[in-house]
Amino acid sequence: MFWYGHGVGGWGWLAMSVGMLLFWILIIALGVLLYRSLARPGEGSDRAGSGQPGTSPEQLLAERFARGEIDEDEYRRRLTVLREGSRDGPGPGRR
Repeated sequence: MFWYGHGVGGWGWLAMSVGMLLFWILIIALGVLLYRSLARPGEGSDRAGSGQPGTSPEQLLAERFARGEIDEDEYRRRLTVLREGSRDGPGPGRR
């Protein structure tokens, strides 16, 4: 036949094996990078935007509660502290 005797030798098998291994490593790395970029799209922007003018401490606390960073007990405790502090106004030790 036409292709008889023109098989791939030992170095050819090694080159194909290494090439296939590198190909799959590249595909998996691109998949992981894509997943990481899409999994948390607003993580950096939430932290950067937390100091926006006009955002009250109560709104920031509510956002943290909504994201699941704090539980309900901690949310209520901190909200109480915020509301009591705003009624008292700045005291001698507060700024």
